[in-house]
Amino acid sequence: MSEQSIPVVNLEHYTQGDESQKQAFIKALGDGLRELGFVAVEGHGVSKDLIDRNYAAFKALFGLDEDTKKKYERPEHGRQRGYTSFGVEHAKGTAKADLKEFWHVGRELESDHPLSERMPPNEWPDELPQLKEEALNYYQTLDEVGRQLLEALGIYLGQEPDQLPSMARDGNSVMRIIHYPVCDGFSDPGAMRAAAHEDINLITLLPQATESGLEIMTREGEWLGINAIPGQLIVDTGDMMKRITNDQIPATRHRVVNPQGEPTERYSMPFFVHPHPDCMLDVLPGLLEDGEQRKYPAMTADEYLLERLSENKVK
Repeated sequence: MSEQSIPVVNLEHYTQGDESQKQAFIKALGDGLRELGFVAVEGHGVSKDLIDRNYAAFKALFGLDEDTKKKYERPEHGRQRGYTSFGVEHAKGTAKADLKEFWHVGRELESDHPLSERMPPNEWPDELPQLKEEALNYYQTLDEVGRQLLEALGIYLGQEPDQLPSMARDGNSVMRIIHYPVCDGFSDPGAMRAAAHEDINLITLLPQATESGLEIMTREGEWLGINAIPGQLIVDTGDMMKRITNDQIPATRHRVVNPQGEPTERYSMPFFVHPHPDCMLDVLPGLLEDGEQRKYPAMTADEYLLERLSENKVK
């Protein structure tokens, strides 16, 4: 098996280990995210079978004809749910569109939930009735893993254990299933499967993609490839985490490069952990040194999300 190029931690050491293992995990997770913005997580409890079933379900979805898929495209919601066509999304500040199509699944809310009018409803394809159950099982599983990681990271930052998880409770978290097809765009200078960008949210969980291609920018400004290793979740922190830690925990620039040699299609399923829409993105208690200024103005998670969606040209 390939060796991983970024720090590797085992979540079981936090959830099931003794106190010394728990503290070692907290430090390794926090140090890895502080120094590189990315870590690989093992022992997370997300089964290979669950991941494989979702890849199979969504491969069938992306195999539908374009007119059928476009029935589930919702630009009026910033494409926060349902389908986004190939060539729509642009990385922030990038002229050329990414070479991908994707589908978003969000939190399922009852009609009487206080947020049901503020979070877009999910789109479920009539053509694939089994997809909903598989996707929601994946969503709920990753949502819990995200909670555990936020708890540990919050402790690392000197917060109460529930400080970060409470921000994401009932959050607008999104499961994104991405299809990177084989296409003519590979020969277009500057066109890339996913151009260099930072994530918007608090923390992202990415199970093994169907092939490698993810690269991150190191603090030295060099691109470092991350291997797609079975059983690992790749975890990174986004711009919202950067804002609430005043850059102590960075959002690391990353990209998905075009395939080398004989091209093949690629699928990935990142889970973006977002705060509650009304959560105020302001520096966490105790993280500002005496005389240190806030680097970013306080704003709600919903305000910041809508701003970034516009920059990505999906809204």
